Amino acid sequence: MRGDVIIVEEHHRRVAARIVAALQEPVRSAGRTYAVTVAGESGSGKSETGKALQEAFERAGFNAAVLQQDDYFVVPPKTNDTRRRENISRVGTNEVRLELLNDHLAAAKNGEPSIVKPLVVYEDDYLTEETLPLAGLDVVIAEGTYTTLLEAADTHIFIARDYHQTLSARKRRAREKFDPFIEEVLEVEHAIIAPHRARAEIVITNEYEVEL
Repeated sequence: MRGDVIIVEEHHRRVAARIVAALQEPVRSAGRTYAVTVAGESGSGKSETGKALQEAFERAGFNAAVLQQDDYFVVPPKTNDTRRRENISRVGTNEVRLELLNDHLAAAKNGEPSIVKPLVVYEDDYLTEETLPLAGLDVVIAEGTYTTLLEAADTHIFIARDYHQTLSARKRRAREKFDPFIEEVLEVEHAIIAPHRARAEIVITNEYEVEL
């Protein structure tokens, strides 16, 4: 997403290094692009961990790219917020083009040379497209709230931090105005996302430790 603020810190790099060490052999033996997802609640560190994983894979000699779920929302973020305020029951997986994101992971695994993916321009509340080359990629990382549901992934990573524990991180990112309605949205998302932990092969705990 164009205009996103991603601040990679030492704890993100530390868990990324451990995860990449564990995944190097599966990536090498796959014989194709290997697909990884990073999921969790708002402010849990999905984008930062995804970026840290990309950097760690590249330091280990692999070519890696990141897909952000935020680019796959049906409507751009400010419009989506307005729709939620009209009817909070709209919050959920139906807001995201998960099938398309899953198809793009599959395209990478199947050796497609490129994909045409959606791109959000945050400040302008605008959706456009961009072409992402896939040729030569060893790893593709999809990060976002619901990405544990993506069946095309080889490894799912889940960050086990809830919306209470992520408050300081969300304030620091300062991408949206904090009000009671947003906390209601996060409570709804929490109920949806929390069960997804059971689908993950790798869990990052609230203390940012890695459970393989």
